[in-house]
Amino acid sequence: MVQGTSPLVGVTTYRQEAVWGPWRRPAALLPVSYVDCVAAVGGRPLLLPPSEGPGATDSSAVDVVAVLDALVLVGGGDIDPACYGAQPHPATSGVNRQRDDSELALLAAALDARLPVLAICRGLQLLNVLLGGTLLQHVPDVVGHRGHQPEAGRFAPIDVTIEAASLLSKAMGESATVQCSHHQAIDRLADGLVVTARSPDGLIEAVELPTAPFVVGVQWHPEQDGDLRVFDALLGAVV
Repeated sequence: MVQGTSPLVGVTTYRQEAVWGPWRRPAALLPVSYVDCVAAVGGRPLLLPPSEGPGATDSSAVDVVAVLDALVLVGGGDIDPACYGAQPHPATSGVNRQRDDSELALLAAALDARLPVLAICRGLQLLNVLLGGTLLQHVPDVVGHRGHQPEAGRFAPIDVTIEAASLLSKAMGESATVQCSHHQAIDRLADGLVVTARSPDGLIEAVELPTAPFVVGVQWHPEQDGDLRVFDALLGAVV
């Protein structure tokens, strides 16, 4: 970080068709709540569209990470099950393999650079997949209810218990009510990750990578209700 400037925080986005004014065009999209939360804790948000085509290389991800002080991986569609050696479930949707490959390269570069990382919802799942874990492709099949996502596009409050002495507990305490909207979750935990929060039905709701200075993944959406605590912890980890 350049002395005297605010930390530059990369925030991933996604490509899809959007409508504004008279226009209907492919766009790089992101709910502005992510941007607002990063800015509210003193960061300078830098929006990162997925790389596509010849530019979607590991070296380009390294170049991007080199200018960042921290990284936020945001929510979105499901990760291609082929990334973790599985066949798609009928409920798996919103898959974009180009986005998967782009963000996996970006995350790998960030971990190699020991950059502080906050991985939100899909981001947590991406972290687990990158490190060799697998996903539950449809949570209601396992827990028997739709409490984590009543329907697509809706959030639900979920109580979580947070492990004492974790980075997350330092930011949020040992319990919290959080906003969730996910129908997938971690199945087999990747080697190296530790579970730092669970919901009452036993689902993994947060993980950390103890060998890194700050890598925290949360299955919920702190940006949805403007919960700045984990964003503030991310910025606090910037050297």
